[in-house]
Parts: sequence; structure tokens; C-alpha cells
Amino acid sequence: MAGGNAIRGTRVGAGPMGESERGETAPRERISYYCSNGHETKPSFAAEAEIPESWDCPRCGLPAGRDNQSPPAPPRNEPYKTHLAYVKERRSDADGAAILEEALGRLRASREL
Repeated sequence: MAGGNAIRGTRVGAGPMGESERGETAPRERISYYCSNGHETKPSFAAEAEIPESWDCPRCGLPAGRDNQSPPAPPRNEPYKTHLAYVKERRSDADGAAILEEALGRLRASREL
């Protein structure tokens, strides 16, 4: 006796149903994109879809454009900044010394009580 939860009419590893069972697919077009590493990517889009100007390269992750002669430049990565680096951009050393002296004055006053 066969298993009770087997799907009738199929076998293990059977592929998807053909177009006659699923219906017609939308007309498609393949567009070439080129990244600065020389990779070519050809995603397919529906014929009536709006085609994007750039696409991420699946091999290296860089942006890819449709012009083979001048692909987009890789994005510039900014180095990680610490909180202290951002504070130093906003405040001068004199401001920092004044804030520190004010905080130390409050701390000393609270200890005297």
C-alpha cells in the first residue's frame, strides 16, 4: 500500500508544470549591465517594465551601468568615525575645556554637600 500523503500523478524530482498548465509568460527582454570590474550582468525585465539605469553586480556588489565604455565608479567608503571624532568636528578645544571645567565644578560642588 502506498503512503497516505503521497501526491498522485507526480514523482520525486519532477520539474514544474509546462506553460500549457500555467499559462503564457509575459514577454521579456534581457538588458546588459557592466560594472567597473568588467563583469557583465544580464537580468531580464518584462517588456513593458521601466528599465533602471543602474543595477548591482551579483558577482562583486558594485553598481553596474548600461554603458560598457564608462561603467559607474565604485562608491567611496567613508572611514568609521568615533563619537569623539564627531564631537571634535562640532566643538573647539577651548569649548571642550570650558565644558569640562563646568562639569568638574558641579561634581566638586556635589561632593562638598
